[in-house]
Amino acid sequence: MNSKKKILIRIGSLRHGGAEKVLVTFLKNLSPHKYEIDLLLNLYSGKYLKEVPSWINIYYLNKGEMITTNRLQDIPQKAFRVTYQAVLKRFPKLLYKYILPNTKYDIEFAAIHGIAGEILDSPIKSSKKIIWIHNDLSNIPEYTEEKLKSFFRFDKILVISEKINQLFLNIANSDEQKNKIVRIYNPIDVEEIKKLSLEPCTIKKLDNEPTFISIGTVFPQKGFDRLLKAHKRLLDNGYKHQIWIVGDGYDFPSIQKLVDDLRINESAKLIGFKENPYPFFVKADYYILSSRYEGYPTVLFEAMVLTKPIIATDVSGVREMLNNGELGYIINNDEESIYYGMKYFMDNPELVVKYKDIIKSKSLPFQLDNAVKSIEQYFND
Repeated sequence: MNSKKKILIRIGSLRHGGAEKVLVTFLKNLSPHKYEIDLLLNLYSGKYLKEVPSWINIYYLNKGEMITTNRLQDIPQKAFRVTYQAVLKRFPKLLYKYILPNTKYDIEFAAIHGIAGEILDSPIKSSKKIIWIHNDLSNIPEYTEEKLKSFFRFDKILVISEKINQLFLNIANSDEQKNKIVRIYNPIDVEEIKKLSLEPCTIKKLDNEPTFISIGTVFPQKGFDRLLKAHKRLLDNGYKHQIWIVGDGYDFPSIQKLVDDLRINESAKLIGFKENPYPFFVKADYYILSSRYEGYPTVLFEAMVLTKPIIATDVSGVREMLNNGELGYIINNDEESIYYGMKYFMDNPELVVKYKDIIKSKSLPFQLDNAVKSIEQYFND
């Protein structure tokens, strides 16, 4: 008798985002003897595809790279993708009949908040439904209180930060709803990060100039525009330093234009997407998070693994992760504070030693085994 749990996991794609990386890290640490997993992608795309274990079945609605422009030649394919996904969302029975191999799952799991509706509208009414929320939805206008309350239709709501936890606790109408909310840590593979960080770095650092690194998908949420404007102002005031931005995304052309307009091409390096960003961490002096909002920026844990002094805007998850400033320098969420935060580090180079020593002395709370087990228990209940 097959006692494996049948699980459907849904996510948009496996491109280079934090939620995607965390999901694949989680999948790599599950046992094929306990689970039969179907992973359904809206778009078969992304760097993490090759990291999905071979025993997990991958299905998809569309294939190819994400289309982020409105070029005339791209419009037909873009329109087809949107229409096709809309039809399957409107008539989910077609999806379960013609694309997915199983007509019954024990668990249906939305790996990001954007897939919530698709899981809740599943024709399989008997499955346990779980959602994993990585973002502070209070910063996204479309997530009204009424829409947030719809998440209580799930059997479990996994949240990755205390701020998101409180958001849902505050709108819960009963103890039953409160009991659905579970605070978990994202799994981080510490040993893999350390190993990858030893590979050669493809960019040369100027020894006499402090270097700030920031890593993430290039779109407005990450605040790279604010970071570059603060960088320009510091240069104008005599602070020689470098900015490295590692990542790609739909806002990359406008960020490149900003670099050109500010005439900072020599000091601000847009490195683009890197399969392995960790050697860049090692070379840089400081990590800076300039985000306008976040859910729980896992990249800060990665910076801690590599003992980098951190400057971070006061967004969701940061106070919790940096222990209210003990493990990194927390600044207000605006361009002026980014300027003064960077200036403070350059004026006080002894902070490098201080923060490195503190980080090294701490037991970090995101160990891989514990994090995976905490999520897995909600599969096994």
